[in-house]
Amino acid sequence: MYSTQEQKKIYDLSKQMLASDNISPLDIGSLRDLLKYHEWKYYVQNQPVVSDYEYDQLYKKLEALEHSNPNLVTLDSPTQRVASDLNKDFEPVAHTVPMLSLGNSYNADDLNDFDKQVKKLCGLDLESNVEYCVEPKFDGGSIALVYEDDYLVRGATRGNGTKGEEMTPNAKAMPSIPLKAAFSKLGIFKAELRGEALIRKDIFDKVNQERVKAGKELFANPRNAATGGLRMKDPNETRKRGLEAFIFQLGYAVDSAGNDMLPTLGTHDKGIETLGDLGFKIPIVERKVVNSIKEAIAFCKEWEEKRDDYHYEIDGMVVKVNSLELQDRSGYTSHHPRWAIAYKFKAKQATTKMVNIEYQVGKVGSITPVAKLDPVHIAGVMVSSVSLHNEEFIVGKDLRIGDTVVVERAGDVIPYIVKSLEELRDGSEEPPKFPEFCPINTTDTQIPLIKIESEAAWRCPNCVCGAQDLQKIIFHVSKVAMDIDGFGKSNVERFHEAGWLQDISDVYNLDYDQIATLEGFGQRSADKLEASINKAKENPISKLLHSLTVHHLGKKASQLIAQEIEHVLDLRDWDEEKFTEIKDIGPVVAKNVIEYFSNSVNVRMLERMESYGVNLTQTEEDKPLQIAEDAPLAGKTILFTGSLQRMGRKQAQELAAKHGAKNISAVSKNLDILVAGEKAGSKLKKAEALGSVQVMSEDEFLELIGEE
Repeated sequence: MYSTQEQKKIYDLSKQMLASDNISPLDIGSLRDLLKYHEWKYYVQNQPVVSDYEYDQLYKKLEALEHSNPNLVTLDSPTQRVASDLNKDFEPVAHTVPMLSLGNSYNADDLNDFDKQVKKLCGLDLESNVEYCVEPKFDGGSIALVYEDDYLVRGATRGNGTKGEEMTPNAKAMPSIPLKAAFSKLGIFKAELRGEALIRKDIFDKVNQERVKAGKELFANPRNAATGGLRMKDPNETRKRGLEAFIFQLGYAVDSAGNDMLPTLGTHDKGIETLGDLGFKIPIVERKVVNSIKEAIAFCKEWEEKRDDYHYEIDGMVVKVNSLELQDRSGYTSHHPRWAIAYKFKAKQATTKMVNIEYQVGKVGSITPVAKLDPVHIAGVMVSSVSLHNEEFIVGKDLRIGDTVVVERAGDVIPYIVKSLEELRDGSEEPPKFPEFCPINTTDTQIPLIKIESEAAWRCPNCVCGAQDLQKIIFHVSKVAMDIDGFGKSNVERFHEAGWLQDISDVYNLDYDQIATLEGFGQRSADKLEASINKAKENPISKLLHSLTVHHLGKKASQLIAQEIEHVLDLRDWDEEKFTEIKDIGPVVAKNVIEYFSNSVNVRMLERMESYGVNLTQTEEDKPLQIAEDAPLAGKTILFTGSLQRMGRKQAQELAAKHGAKNISAVSKNLDILVAGEKAGSKLKKAEALGSVQVMSEDEFLELIGEE
């Protein structure tokens, strides 16, 4: 990016400006360029050529000049990285192209199978070699950056892969992300980049030391600190955490006419090198182009051995087909690209003492034993508690209180006890005795636990202490159930402790004026919670049924039952035969639902909910989709690509399903219809090449289904 001669000139000019007390406004452009260079050397190259103090002095000189000459401030000035105002919300934004997940592999056999699949998809001889690019699987927060006309215009988190949360001010606060990059020199007008926000291990340690001094809670690991830093309301706080961004893919690039510019790069590695030349932080020594899957496997194993010595947390390597043409031929599933795979490193393990076993109760009364451990660091996290699942798990592994146990974090996420080390026992270890009565109950009434023959868990069948009710409320308001935004577990526990929540119905009868007086709330937060709860009152009854925590009544079964009833309380009159007439509803679900609606306490609770305005009546969303045999798209598969002008992608897919089509996510011989919007790219070319796919415009699609 800079020649040796240029870097020497910059260094000399830096010293001159540091020594000068009177920098002219005419020199403001040069001063800005100096600071950009020093940011690049420090945050991207990790090779600073001036001290932090000297950088700060240059920065202050630029601030003073811009303050005196506001008309000379530019969008890409280093002073514009951190805005002075706070973000109120993180708005959802759609990614230009989806940020898909990666398929996982755990050994050489998996990678060899991946190699064979790539060759088959690309029509290559199985004895031939495919060139791969292997790079680190960074353990941080995934981000997408959009540049238009060379300027950074948007930063977003990965979110669900299709939509993320916009955090542009926080992206600008990360010095390793250029505010301006010369894409236009490559003929690129708009580009979307993929990367990972990380905190270097030594920086993470310093951040935690500062938090200790400030009396704040420590961050659990660099990943959590990084992902949290992306969503700070104050970009200054993001900068303080020392976040950096490695860019590992140019996911989208078009010229001013909307033409796809990615094919001009030829290979994935060339794209990464190009981004490095533009000033982005890219993997260098930890990235390698190899000529075969055998070489890829060797490079992955090499990095597994030295991961602990690397400056950043990585939990694997990513193997990508290097040729962009072969990537296109390999295609995608709805979940991941077929041309890339993650090689996950072996889970890290540690040994520690299991000092005790405590018990938790779930929303259906299941008693879960939890091992309490002498705290131990595993893969960057301090682990002190591990679920033991059930009594059979404890007996099967012959676990005893006082044992030295091997603990691992499966996939570097969930702690798991692998085994006890019997050879280290000294006789003081005690086999745990599973409780006969509910261990959570603190009332005078003893509740014997029961165990159903077909289940592994012991359960408390008749909760009198309220512990199960609390867990039911926590589930009821969660995203997978009634989806009440802003009503997390901590608020449920807080309101329950205050006596405001005794059962699910109380969620809909809260005193918002009283909530507004709580520390950390205020009127605005109380109003937002009220709005979220009022919105949830209108949910379809399928969501409500699922949220009631009827044992074994999952989301799908709730939808099937909701299609057959006009009102939730109609289920009081249903018998087992009525339930099992519904396809995929078995006798176990039937028995549990019948038992739930035979309980007068549950029925009265639902009646209270209805009196508070909660919908208990079948909605249009609950009704089964009626598709006529002569529907225009009956039996057809369909795919939408490009930018639709008259409707959103989701609306188009719903219309297609309504008229009999099945939506699929990739172009293949199984596709019948491709609806091509504006700037349709490789999917259109692939469909046209197949010859068997009917390609139509958005208007033609609407005309076909009679919705023009």
